[in-house]
Amino acid sequence: MISQFFILSQRGDNIVFRDYRGEVPKGSAEIFFRKVKFWEDGGLEEAPPVFNVDGVNYFHVKVVGLLFVATTRVNTSPSYVLELLQRIARVIKDYLGILNEDSLRKNFVLVYELLDEVIDFGYVQTTSTELLKSYVFNEPLVVDATRMPPLGPATLFAQGTKRMPGIAVTKSVVATEPGGRKREEIFVDIIEKISITFSSSGYILTSEIDGTIQMKSYLSGNPEIRLALNDDLAIGRGQGPVYGYRSSTGSGVVVLDDCNFHESVRLDSFEVDRTLSLVPPDGEFPVMNYRMTQEFKPPFRINALIEEAGAHKAEVILKVRAEFASSITANTIKVQMPLPKYTNRVSFELEPGASGQTTDFKEANKRLEWNLKKVVGGCEHTLRAKLSFSQELHGNITKESGPVSMTFTIPMYNASRLQVKYLQIAKKYGTHEPYRWVRYVTQANSYVARI
Repeated sequence: MISQFFILSQRGDNIVFRDYRGEVPKGSAEIFFRKVKFWEDGGLEEAPPVFNVDGVNYFHVKVVGLLFVATTRVNTSPSYVLELLQRIARVIKDYLGILNEDSLRKNFVLVYELLDEVIDFGYVQTTSTELLKSYVFNEPLVVDATRMPPLGPATLFAQGTKRMPGIAVTKSVVATEPGGRKREEIFVDIIEKISITFSSSGYILTSEIDGTIQMKSYLSGNPEIRLALNDDLAIGRGQGPVYGYRSSTGSGVVVLDDCNFHESVRLDSFEVDRTLSLVPPDGEFPVMNYRMTQEFKPPFRINALIEEAGAHKAEVILKVRAEFASSITANTIKVQMPLPKYTNRVSFELEPGASGQTTDFKEANKRLEWNLKKVVGGCEHTLRAKLSFSQELHGNITKESGPVSMTFTIPMYNASRLQVKYLQIAKKYGTHEPYRWVRYVTQANSYVARI
């Protein structure tokens, strides 16, 4: 049961606020934001997704820089509320096309209408974009996507032989386009989040991939879709070799630990030819979620070394090597490393000719940061940092440092090698065929190297 729902900007401005039950004080949005800023200003990365203040439970998720928040006084499942917040964000994006502060403010009447249909007196009714079409009648005021900064993976698919239309996935599922014509197209995104822990000697200690196949359809008439995956796809551990990419054919078996499917997916022929059949509902939805813990080839290798260079000095050497093909480029790479608590000054030395790289020393939480705008496959980059300490270190310097963590986004690359072989549309479309876009993106979830 939800007492309140609100959306805040990064500055703490209240964009949307709905009080369903009147059980929580009106100033809850300000209390929430002060608490979040307390965690951030205290040197921590982010506030926890769930916390309690004066008997009120606060749940929040961050979506494209906006804070989606729910409050309640009752003991409610955190995973249930966090999933609800993600679904509300997805429904609003389906209707508005673009999810940002500007689009929310311009369409506040539509947003409030949606919220009143999704939640009634604190109880969730539906989060289905398709079902909501029968009850929501306001048309969205579409914000011009060409003037907006990139927001998330959907805007990163500009690499490869064909450039993806950046505006295509920012269309509303209900808005009428100028001229009355509708561009027939369908998007399938394979998004993978990687978690890896490397030992100090570079061996992989743990590895996991959390993946999802997302679909967004703009096809008229809701035709049946057939989605074919790898023929050699195996479900369940022990179904294939540990390192599939070592096979003689160069491809190998793709082994997933487990997976689940959207309710609209029919699995009649999945066991035979790994084909999924479905009639896609309106809006964006996950066709399939999967998990893989078999070892796989990591996209990056991290080498970290820290050595004492005197009583009050030390030197750090960080190396990052891209293990993927040179035709692929990773974006927005950030490398972080906690330093000994007595560190008071850091000087950086980048490799000659380095461009698009920045360094910083966060003195409040004694952390080194190295940002790389992009890294081309097969390339290696090195950072040297000279540390100065306010007093002599008596312990083991390696135990007081690290581990090194890394975040990145790699368009048109997936570590699991799960592929969409073809995307078939049952309905015939006269003289022109609908556009089919199949895109891949890999992101770091927890990418850590011990020192």
